[in-house]
Amino acid sequence: MPPNARSRRITIDDVARSAGVSRQTVSRAVNDKPEIDPATRQRVLEVAQAMGYRPSRFARGMVGPGLTTLGLVIADVLNPFFPEVVSGVLSAADERGWQVAIYSTGSALERESAVAATVVDHVDACVAFLLDPAAIELVQRSGMPFVLLDNEHRPAAVSGGRIDFATGMRQAVGHLVERGHRRIAMLDDRGRPDAGDRGTRHSLFLRAATECGLPADGGWVFPAANSLDGGAAAMDDVLDTGFGATAVLAYNDLIAIGAMRRARDRGVSVPEDCAFVGCDGLTLSRLVDPPLTTLLVDKELLGRAAVQQVAALMTGAQARETVIVPRLVVRASS
Repeated sequence: MPPNARSRRITIDDVARSAGVSRQTVSRAVNDKPEIDPATRQRVLEVAQAMGYRPSRFARGMVGPGLTTLGLVIADVLNPFFPEVVSGVLSAADERGWQVAIYSTGSALERESAVAATVVDHVDACVAFLLDPAAIELVQRSGMPFVLLDNEHRPAAVSGGRIDFATGMRQAVGHLVERGHRRIAMLDDRGRPDAGDRGTRHSLFLRAATECGLPADGGWVFPAANSLDGGAAAMDDVLDTGFGATAVLAYNDLIAIGAMRRARDRGVSVPEDCAFVGCDGLTLSRLVDPPLTTLLVDKELLGRAAVQQVAALMTGAQARETVIVPRLVVRASS
């Protein structure tokens, strides 16, 4: 594989040089055209496959000249985190005259490779929320412009968008400590695979709590399914184990809202008996009673920045990272 093959798309000229044939011969081979020796065709196809060459959609005649299709892979169309990201991607793509194809993995890690395989065959560039290393490598090896979002373990050769939850957790924990809380439960998403402790939200929470002088350890973290019901069940665990929490910080707003509702159903006064803080800044967080304090993430900016990164990669730019810093929005729940 030529140098930098993973950081840029393999071209027909790369294949021609490696196979020792003309550009036209490669085109005839990959498009199954006549006037080419069968043995030469086979040799060119083997070289193209070994290099990970993917013929452009334009060359295959799949779309009209000049039309770029961007694939956007999200985890769950029902998760209210994603519509604002999608809005940012759509608006930025529309400004460039691109069309966008949206794919969902259904929050199932085992489906990510299958979705990735579909994407690389049907689009010209990709913005994705992916966690499975095999799926990430599949898109990366295609050579298409690729931006990976919300993954702390992004390969260095892949552009990405990251939410700085280290700063966010320091804001959230600091806010609760300033309010006098010394026993804070963290409700963590049990369905998100943990590839390491450095960037996971519960680890960032424990670090922030320790920095604030709290004796936090793993017993302060309670697993929760990523849903309203998951938050409610996790709150039952907090209350039933006698942890004695006077505040709850959740992986996201959905879990926080579910937990807050369950606490009130069980006679816990919010925020007098227990304060609640979420993450992500969903529109829904403003509408619940009491309104939820949250770490607001500019999700539309995350989507727009990803499209800008794709456009830069198309010009041959190197991989880079965009960092979105959450902003603590204090409301009545804390």
